Amino acid sequence: MDRKDFRPGPLAEVTRIPADDRWDLVLTRDLRHPPEKVWSALTEPGQLAQWAPFLASRDLGSPGEATLGTVDGDRTVDAPATVRRADRPSLLEYTWGDSLLRWELAPAGTGTRLTLRQRIDRPEQAAMVAAGWHLCLDVAGHLLDGDPVGPIRGAEAKDFGWAELRDAYAERLD
Repeated sequence: MDRKDFRPGPLAEVTRIPADDRWDLVLTRDLRHPPEKVWSALTEPGQLAQWAPFLASRDLGSPGEATLGTVDGDRTVDAPATVRRADRPSLLEYTWGDSLLRWELAPAGTGTRLTLRQRIDRPEQAAMVAAGWHLCLDVAGHLLDGDPVGPIRGAEAKDFGWAELRDAYAERLD
């Protein structure tokens, strides 16, 4: 696919639930690929660089310290990360700065039901975070299909429907 023709897919299932003094955004998507292939996209630095909002300093498929560099245009801001659980190919959990991300992969026919749970500070952040992950996961889907479009992250996401996704997720979450 030509990058300029990229359009976001349908909204994911999304909820926002209280978690101690913070909130968890829970976003669920079905992908056409088996958990093992999705696991590689979630953990291997070379694949993450093609779809995720960050660059990983190492493979995230094993517990331990890492650095995740958030990318926005030509700027990268490093944040400490710790992989807390890496149960291939079903559960990946890591911190990213002060956020906690938990990726659950379950077989669904020939594909994967992917559930992302991300800890956020305020409930109003949920729609923005959901819109960002929506674009990233759409890009990951293209990558897994063998039709990469290149990462869409940071301010560039506004050129690919981020604001409309944010508004749609805000409506769904209210």
